Amino acid sequence: MGRLPRSFFARDTRLVARELLGRVLVRVLDDGTRLSGRIVETEAYCPGDTAAHAYRGQTARNAPMFMQPGVAYVYFTYGMHYCFNVVTEQAGTPAAVLVRALEPLEGIDIMRQHRSRNGVAPADRDLCRGPARLCRALCIDRAFNGYDMLHVDSRLFIERGHPVPDSRTAASPRIGVSGDPIARTVEWRWFVADSPFVSR
Repeated sequence: MGRLPRSFFARDTRLVARELLGRVLVRVLDDGTRLSGRIVETEAYCPGDTAAHAYRGQTARNAPMFMQPGVAYVYFTYGMHYCFNVVTEQAGTPAAVLVRALEPLEGIDIMRQHRSRNGVAPADRDLCRGPARLCRALCIDRAFNGYDMLHVDSRLFIERGHPVPDSRTAASPRIGVSGDPIARTVEWRWFVADSPFVSR
């Protein structure tokens, strides 16, 4: 499968979030091993959105959100978890899509190792159910913050996969966001309605 071009990400964030469903997130390890999963859940964070990290302006933490579309924005939260986003729209416009859940496809044995505790791995359906879990399973950390996923030698990128039809897609308010009443209620979370890999 070919990779999604930069033009795919250089569009309205909500459209990108919806159309990322069914695409394949790929992480290539240093030894060339591919870890991948089909995207089954996303959330949009748009310009002017009070729930977005960049709402109050640019900081050292959210600087990647102002970079060109197709750049990764990886942030650390709760003192223990990483979350992966892809930057959207145009450079200078702070917007990104949070990838919340994947259906594991390649490298599942390695994902189990990354997610195991005391030698016990979760069920495969739980390997990438949630943004922090998928980052741990695919070994995505702060090293990828500000990383251009469209570079020819990129070790983190998104392939075209198979778009999900509207008949299998659902939307809801985003999970656990703060901000004004609009930010808490807009249906900017998209997911594959019949997927057991969705986080909630």
